[in-house]
Order: sequence, then C-alpha cells, then structure tokens
Amino acid sequence: MGKNEKTPITVNDKEYILEDFTDRQRALLNHINDLDRKIGNSQFNLEQLSFCRTKFIEDLAQDLESEEITDEDYEEVSADSAD
Repeated sequence: MGKNEKTPITVNDKEYILEDFTDRQRALLNHINDLDRKIGNSQFNLEQLSFCRTKFIEDLAQDLESEEITDEDYEEVSADSAD
C-alpha cells in the first residue's frame, strides 16, 4: 500500500483505520485473526472426524450383519495394508 492509503477495519458495525490503532489494539486484532484461523481449522478437522466416525459406524454395522467376516480375515487385511 502507498503512504496515503488507509486500511479500514470494521468492529461492531463501526469503521476504524488500522493505521490509527495502538500497539495493544493491533495485538488484539492479531489474536482475533489467529483465533478465526484456528476456529476454521478446527471446524474442518471436526468435519473430517465426523465423516470418518460415521464411516466406522457403517463398517461396524456391516460387519455385525455379516457372519462371513472373521477376526482372521481382518488380520489378513491389516497385515496386507501394512506392507
């Protein structure tokens, strides 16, 4: 940005100029921005975890309904995937 350009920041529907912030106000804004990123990452991770949990539940239900799958079958699949 050029020397004369100002960066508007809106807080509670009121506009402020970033360049006029005190060091403390800038630090608080940095914390807010960092927390927003962390919240976004946490929501993303929660979506992944929820999806995987649902898949594990589906797999468990499928296994419980099928008498053909044994512990030996599971061990063979686990050993194959470890290679």
